[in-house]
Amino acid sequence: MSPKHHKLLQRARELDRSGNHLKAAMAYKAFLDQQPGDAGTWSDYAGKLLTLGKLKEAEGACSTALRLDPSNFRAKAHLGSIQMTQGNLVEAEGHFRKLVADHPNDEKARLLWITCLTWMGDAASASREIAAVLRQEPESFLVHKSVMGPCYSLGLWAEYRAEIERFRKVDPTSAYVDYEESFVDLLQGNMRQGWERFEARMKVPSSLRPQRSFAQPTWNGESFTGKTLLVWAEQGLGDTFMFVRYLPLVKALGGRVLLETQPALTAVAATCRGVDLVISQGVVLPPFDLQISLMSLPWVFQTDLDSIPSEVPYLGVPKTVAPRHELLERLGAGQGGTRIGLVWAGGSSHARDLERSLSGAALGPLAALPGVSWFSLQVGRQDIPPLPGLVSLEPLLQSFSDTALALDSMDLLITVDTSVAHLAGAMGIPTLLLLAWQPDYRWMLDRLDSPWYPTLRLYRQPAYGDWGSVIQQVVTDLAQDA
Repeated sequence: MSPKHHKLLQRARELDRSGNHLKAAMAYKAFLDQQPGDAGTWSDYAGKLLTLGKLKEAEGACSTALRLDPSNFRAKAHLGSIQMTQGNLVEAEGHFRKLVADHPNDEKARLLWITCLTWMGDAASASREIAAVLRQEPESFLVHKSVMGPCYSLGLWAEYRAEIERFRKVDPTSAYVDYEESFVDLLQGNMRQGWERFEARMKVPSSLRPQRSFAQPTWNGESFTGKTLLVWAEQGLGDTFMFVRYLPLVKALGGRVLLETQPALTAVAATCRGVDLVISQGVVLPPFDLQISLMSLPWVFQTDLDSIPSEVPYLGVPKTVAPRHELLERLGAGQGGTRIGLVWAGGSSHARDLERSLSGAALGPLAALPGVSWFSLQVGRQDIPPLPGLVSLEPLLQSFSDTALALDSMDLLITVDTSVAHLAGAMGIPTLLLLAWQPDYRWMLDRLDSPWYPTLRLYRQPAYGDWGSVIQQVVTDLAQDA
């Protein structure tokens, strides 16, 4: 390989390690245009395309890699992942079973098989293979981290707790296991212990979780009169909507409160009481004396089930919404009757999106409800539900300010677990929340209501992947309420 080609490949791998998937894919392609016979790089390129959701292109790259090297493990693994992402789970399961047989000493093959078995809802087989991979690589953090997701998704709580305790002995200093266990504590309603363990995320190495570094000390809940406190958004959009509820409590303890948040929701966040200035991430911060993550506030305020600040609404519609006239015009296009908004899928980059999202076609039974004007608040999906007179608002939903205005005109929202559900809950909009078999920690287990959002009603899958029963229950309940 010439120095020029080596430099191209090195650059692609650096971008890959940095997590810049799009630029990494472009760099791999630039290398392959000049070195088309490199099977390993074709498989790396396929992996980036798969991450970007370009499944057809990824499949083609895998085929090229396997034509050059029929034994290429990564290309075979990516092909199975493509099948799984496409929903061809039976084919993917057979593919991964053969991959394990062909590569019995490679734990990554078995981990992929476990993921597929999980998506199929086959708890017995997944448990069997989890036990096998833990025997195979008992001290591997990758294996430990990889099996925790399936245990959570399938509700294998005894196995989940047992694996955490086993790995504590392997690595007694690991903060990650406390962080993991916090989610089950919170899911099961053990909030004091859960929020305390959740703080372990601040000690997790940056290679596993993005970190922020500040010269200013962390605020611990003491009075800060005469000082300025920066509260910074840490994780997803829904998390920000959920936890800005604490800002009035923060403001009551001191001086000036700054909130740094994701640019997409800056205007909506500014409608929350208790914040003096909202700043978009990436903008130079003004001076401040103290700082804290938004998601550490439940711990600071020692939150339990009885002390959740649950008064709604605590967010509203910003005064300035750019396409207000056009959006209001579109909102007036319904057929009269009850106005119901719909969101049936979250962002595809979410780790559990295939579990939490459903197809537009799955909402078809809702068409049996009479006297409804249907509005789609879904963004980025082409599978439109077969509902009479459905009005799509997508072209006009350019920001969460637009979404807030749309929600404000709805009588009801039906949604999966995504950021719009949190915004609706924060605005006090009546909402039916459709939840996967094992939901995110904040929705807990076995409840039909949410202590975080009083206007939400929870609809849970009775079995892994069973959205049909969920939708039918929604139809039954709404027909009775009519």
